[in-house]
Amino acid sequence: MNIPEPVKHYIDVWNRRDGAGIVACFTSDGVYSDAASGGILHGEAIATYAKALWAAFPDLHFETGRIAANGDSIFAVEWRMRGTNSGSFQGLPPTNRDVDVAGVDIVELNGGKLTSVTGYFDSRAVPEQLGLQVVVQPNNIGSFAFGTSTSYQTGRTTKPGAFSITKLEARSEQEVQQIKEFSRQIAIEMSKMEGFISLIGMTVGRRQMTVAAWGSPENPRQMAYRGTHERAMRKFFGPELAASGWTSVWIPDRINATWARCPTCARMLNIDKVGDRCSCGAAQPEPVAYW
Repeated sequence: MNIPEPVKHYIDVWNRRDGAGIVACFTSDGVYSDAASGGILHGEAIATYAKALWAAFPDLHFETGRIAANGDSIFAVEWRMRGTNSGSFQGLPPTNRDVDVAGVDIVELNGGKLTSVTGYFDSRAVPEQLGLQVVVQPNNIGSFAFGTSTSYQTGRTTKPGAFSITKLEARSEQEVQQIKEFSRQIAIEMSKMEGFISLIGMTVGRRQMTVAAWGSPENPRQMAYRGTHERAMRKFFGPELAASGWTSVWIPDRINATWARCPTCARMLNIDKVGDRCSCGAAQPEPVAYW
C-alpha cells in the first residue's frame, strides 16, 4: 500500500533535519520512543533527540520500505537508516565509520497528525558498526556494583614511583559523559608530561575513578594548574561539575618482580633479573608495563 501522507511528511522532515518540523508532525500530546531514546519523549525533547543524531551523523538519511496497516490509524513502516559518524556520538570522538541499520516504526495517527511513534531496531547495531563495545551486565547484585573501565598505555615500562587517584561522583548521566570527555582530554595531555607511565579509568554508576602511574610523587603536580585539568577544577569548585570528589597521591610500599613466560619453553622468567636469553636459549620476552 502507499505510505500515508502524514507518515511520508514525517520521514521527509527527518531527512531535511528539521527539528521543529518533526515536532509539528505530532499532536499536542503525541509521544515518541525507540530502543535508544531512553524512554518516552514529548514535544521539544523529540527534536533534541533528533538533533543529537544529526550532530553525530550529519548525512543521516532514512529510506522507507514496506508498509502494513491495522485499520485506518495504525501503520507499521519499514525503514533503513544510513549515515557516517563524522560528529561526536554519546560523548565519543567521531569514528568516521558508516552505519546501516534496519528497523520498523509503529505509527498511530489521529486527524492527520501523529499521536505515537514507537521505533524497533537492534540497539547494538549502531555501536557495533562504529567499532564500539556493547557491554551487557547488571548494575548491582547485592553489595556488588558493576561498570566499565578504560586503559591508556604509553608503552613505557618504567617502574612506578607513585600513583595518583582521583574520584568523582556525578550528579546525572549527562554529567558522567561530561567527566568522561574531560578525562579523555586530560589523559592525552598527561601522556606528554614528565614521568607519566599509564592510567586506568573506571566508571561504576555515577562514580568515576582514575588511577595513574608516575615515575615519582612530584610528577602529578604538573596537572594541577594547566590545560584541561585546570578547566575541570574550575568547574568542580564552581557550580558546574560533580556532586563530590577527592584526589590523592600514593607511594608504593613494594613492587614485586615482573614475570613473563618464555614463548619457547614456557618457563616463567623474572625479566627484571634474567639476561638477554632464557636458559633454553630463546630470547627473553619483551619488557611489559607495570600498570
